[in-house]
Amino acid sequence: MSAAEAAPARPVAGRGPSPRFLLSELRLMLRRRRNLAGLLVLAGVPVLIGVAVRLQASRPGRDAPDFFRSITDNGLFVALAALTIEMGLFLPLAVAVVAGDSVAGEANLGTLRYLLAVPVSRPRLLAVKYAAIVVGAFTATFLVSVTGMVVGLLLFGGGPMTLLSGTQVGFAEGAGRVALATAYLACGMASLGAVGLFVSTLTEQPIGATIAILVFSTASFILDTIPQVSWIHPYLITHNWTAFGDLFRDPVAWGGLAHGLYVAAAYAVVFLLAAWARFAGKDVTS
Repeated sequence: MSAAEAAPARPVAGRGPSPRFLLSELRLMLRRRRNLAGLLVLAGVPVLIGVAVRLQASRPGRDAPDFFRSITDNGLFVALAALTIEMGLFLPLAVAVVAGDSVAGEANLGTLRYLLAVPVSRPRLLAVKYAAIVVGAFTATFLVSVTGMVVGLLLFGGGPMTLLSGTQVGFAEGAGRVALATAYLACGMASLGAVGLFVSTLTEQPIGATIAILVFSTASFILDTIPQVSWIHPYLITHNWTAFGDLFRDPVAWGGLAHGLYVAAAYAVVFLLAAWARFAGKDVTS
């Protein structure tokens, strides 16, 4: 390359961040058929829950989870029941698909080296990829919640919400608590996305990366059920995902929520740094 050709690259490297790269990444993510199919599945679960409870001749039994027992009293609980079910598999799978495809997908298609030759710095590439993963995690989680609220209100109505502790709050406050619970769980999914970004830098096979991320989250759930390793439970990425239920007690138990956000932030920082350390010196040939 001549000096004249190389000269324009200097100011480009030092320019401020532009949203065009992120918007392009989001468009690609939302146009992929597998991602759209995944969102359709996520939205279908709260619909199935609402219809199943509606068709039931009586209220859910005493053995049903707390959120399920409250659905017939207030439709907002459909969203919480759907989040409880989907956080074990469907939401982690949705995040795993997006995160696993972030870098490995580019390498698999042979577009990664051309993307870096734009020029785009490697830290900026990782930052944009992770930002898209975070948007995807929040989109998936809020899609489940919003669909659940809409279906629940149509089938069971709204009105004041009776919290799990027995206290009653107004509809607006209840909806606000559902939104906070959704955002909290989305933060947990975003931290899993950071793990996925790191895994995606280790391979050129997006399917392999997706499976590895899903195995990681599943292993965390399994370890969290084994009492013999209880010492590791507070440090597992999934341990505090269910703490969003503490928002529906009076008073709110902030301890579990704060610890969950701390763990999520720790996982995000550690694995983003690991992704940068791996990708910064990686020889990109595809």
